[in-house]
Amino acid sequence: MKIVIINSGSSSIKYQLIEMPSRAVICSGMIDRIGLETSNITYKTNTESLEENKPILNHKIGLERIAQLLMDPSIGVIKSTQEIDVVGHRVVHGGASFSNTVVIDSAVKEKIKQLSQLAPLHNPANLEGIIVAEEIFKEATQVAVFDTAFHQTIPVIAHKYAIPNKLLTENKIRVYGFHGTSHKYVSERAAEYLEKSSKIITIHLGNGCSMTAIKDGVSIDHSLGFAPSNGLIMGTRSGDIDQSVVFYMVNTLGYTLDAVNNLLLKESGMLGLTGFSDLRDIESQAEQGNKECQLALEMNAYRIKKFIGSYTAVMNGLDAIIFTAGIGENSSYIRKLVCTDMEYFGLDLDDGKNEVRSKQIREINTVNSKTKIMVIPTNEEIEIANQVYDLLLK
Repeated sequence: MKIVIINSGSSSIKYQLIEMPSRAVICSGMIDRIGLETSNITYKTNTESLEENKPILNHKIGLERIAQLLMDPSIGVIKSTQEIDVVGHRVVHGGASFSNTVVIDSAVKEKIKQLSQLAPLHNPANLEGIIVAEEIFKEATQVAVFDTAFHQTIPVIAHKYAIPNKLLTENKIRVYGFHGTSHKYVSERAAEYLEKSSKIITIHLGNGCSMTAIKDGVSIDHSLGFAPSNGLIMGTRSGDIDQSVVFYMVNTLGYTLDAVNNLLLKESGMLGLTGFSDLRDIESQAEQGNKECQLALEMNAYRIKKFIGSYTAVMNGLDAIIFTAGIGENSSYIRKLVCTDMEYFGLDLDDGKNEVRSKQIREINTVNSKTKIMVIPTNEEIEIANQVYDLLLK
């Protein structure tokens, strides 16, 4: 079974062509910085690789370019789209409607569209990916895997808001949690590595960021909530903010609700603090002495530390913290900021190990550290392929 995995983020598309059940990756790549002046495009097989820098204005253009690369006469891996059996799509918000992987039909697409109100930076891109994939891979089965599914185990004490009960029972307003495929994948790799039931915190840091408290393999709390907008400071999203600020902006400063929503989702976070949304640019500026960028990075790490503290409390212990995703895997700067002055939690970072770049699972703590500090590369595409394959074999 040949499965194309489409993982559309808010500003990126990761993709892989995977042969199942062997899990052999035939090709893989990524388009990031979508919507910026210059986007980065990569494509790699066992024998060929390509890198491009050109503007990719939106996800539709990006997906069309991916299809072109797959069928390129000189470096492509398929001659016809008919060779693709399944396209597996990451969908960010499944709401109360989807707790499992599903074959996509018109009703599923309509529900994903409705849930765009809760994930406006993601679900529209996910839906666009589905629509374009249906046009390109006409004979393939389209399957959706939902970010929210892994967090269905969060207990009511953690997923219920302190608002009138009917808003949960009738309107399904609750903590849903996100980045579930990533948190699930790295937590399972961590459990294999640690060889024991454990209390771990997974820290997914990309343009979107989230943390999960995982006890014995089960998600019990998560930093994102009803929509993927609260919690940690993100590329363009503010993360946690006092709701009174919203009312003040509307009632006193004259903002419309749409303007506030746009500001908090697209103009805040690291972008609002520094003028840059990409951490690579922010770190570069910070190293050159830019005070705003230095402060933004410190704020980012401070917020992460607060969640480490709270999740250690609710699990009554901590065996390991796991850094993953683009920033978590590649930014030694952020990892050092997070782990500094955390001795009370048993965290003792090895600066030398922290600076090593690797695609392997690795510890970056000292031998004396009571708590493991690990970097585990996420592979949401393999996790999506596993779930797609399992669904279609039933």
